[in-house]
Amino acid sequence: MNELITLSAAALADKLASGEVSAVELTQAHLDRISEVDGAVNAFLHVNTDEALQVAADVDKARAAGETLHTLAGVPIAIKDLIVTKGQPTTAGSKMLEGWMSPYDATVITRIRAARMPMLGKTNLDEFAMGSSTEHSAFGPTRNPWDLDRIPGGSGGGSAAAVAAFEAPLALGTDTGGSIRQPAAVTGSVGVKPTYGGVSRYGAIAMASSLDQIGPVSRTVLDAALLQEVIGGHDPRDSTSLTDPVGNLVEAARNGSVAGMRIGVIKELQGEGYESGVLARFNESLELLKDAGAEIVEVSCPNFKYALGAYYLIMPSEASSNLAKYDGVRYGLRALPADGPLTIERVMGATRAAGFGDEVKRRIILGTYALSAGYYDAYYGSAQKVRTLIQRDFDAAFAQADVLISPTSPNTAFKLGEKLDDPLAMYLNDVATIPANMAGVPGISIPGGLADGLPVGIQFLAPVREDARLYRAGAALERLLENKWGGPLLASAPVLGGVK
Repeated sequence: MNELITLSAAALADKLASGEVSAVELTQAHLDRISEVDGAVNAFLHVNTDEALQVAADVDKARAAGETLHTLAGVPIAIKDLIVTKGQPTTAGSKMLEGWMSPYDATVITRIRAARMPMLGKTNLDEFAMGSSTEHSAFGPTRNPWDLDRIPGGSGGGSAAAVAAFEAPLALGTDTGGSIRQPAAVTGSVGVKPTYGGVSRYGAIAMASSLDQIGPVSRTVLDAALLQEVIGGHDPRDSTSLTDPVGNLVEAARNGSVAGMRIGVIKELQGEGYESGVLARFNESLELLKDAGAEIVEVSCPNFKYALGAYYLIMPSEASSNLAKYDGVRYGLRALPADGPLTIERVMGATRAAGFGDEVKRRIILGTYALSAGYYDAYYGSAQKVRTLIQRDFDAAFAQADVLISPTSPNTAFKLGEKLDDPLAMYLNDVATIPANMAGVPGISIPGGLADGLPVGIQFLAPVREDARLYRAGAALERLLENKWGGPLLASAPVLGGVK
């Protein structure tokens, strides 16, 4: 395996700037890796070979001419296939959009292009981001590079697996209830959900508009900070975009320290339902943070126990509204009824039956029911009241602590197929990540070590607009853990697809 692809994005940027390696050489190394192992992993739905190499060549030419370039110019990146990208297919992991080509770029893609980062391709996901395992993709499941018989998390398992398998140093994901952080946890990578509105959602195919957030996937906290500073900032095309910055993220990641920081342990996000190995790694992290000068306090967020139930009313309700556009008339798949008259209603029914998978249909039905006359107040309205209570719990907790900490996921990666026929068991994977989306607060998951040979994630949460605190705490714990392990967690990853 080419050693270049094992380096962090920051280290690769330094090598590019010094002329030690060319952008073409670096991009080709990652394309070669994709060719070698993605048949086993299935992280990519589309590989953008020609364009990526052309962007890399342009970067090399510009650098040779003495142009001032962005820090990450020439560093390759993978894009979750929920983010529209001109010139590449955007499928959302669904037969409904198979082969669809967007006529425009998402704002984050515009900013990636401006930074001159070669896009390696589009990564696999649960259909329309609905799932926790990337088994609900219409184009086959993605596999975890640590154990190809296990899930890589979801919905953004493709982006996390691509980073963990050294197919890409950076990736973009989207997080509605944990779809960046939970895959990061089970693949030993870093995943960040920025403050809601901190990164534009313009051009991200919507599932639940009040919950969705684009964010970075990487192998280090610093790399995530570098990428968030590329894609973040105000966007007038997104009505929910924040007009004020969320702090100097790169500086926070470079100078991370927890000395004097109050870290709140969330009472409700540990204990029953969490695997013993996950809790062991979590408690070890707490001891390291305490020894580094942090004050560890316990906080209670009593309404967090209702977050999962409230989320699975709000999210399907918004999804049912957002997915109404897939009707077989305007764009995407069109299926015709087998017999009878060709009415719009019958074409719509045939198209949705053929184009949507079981999990998408399940959530549309649930959301439509929750929004129906006579049930709106009882279900959707009540869930929104619970959401307010969760926000108040966060306010009270942040009055006692600078950041909060919990395991990212209650378990390590489970076997493919193990929970596929049990939706409720699948939904429980998001129990620790959902509260952040309900309140709009930022969260980060970093590798916390191994349990039975599989990665465990540690999650930090910070107040709205205090993303820099996440990077400060996350970078500090990352260094403490790497000192303990003797190096980055991914360096100990097992042989993948016969290629190390």
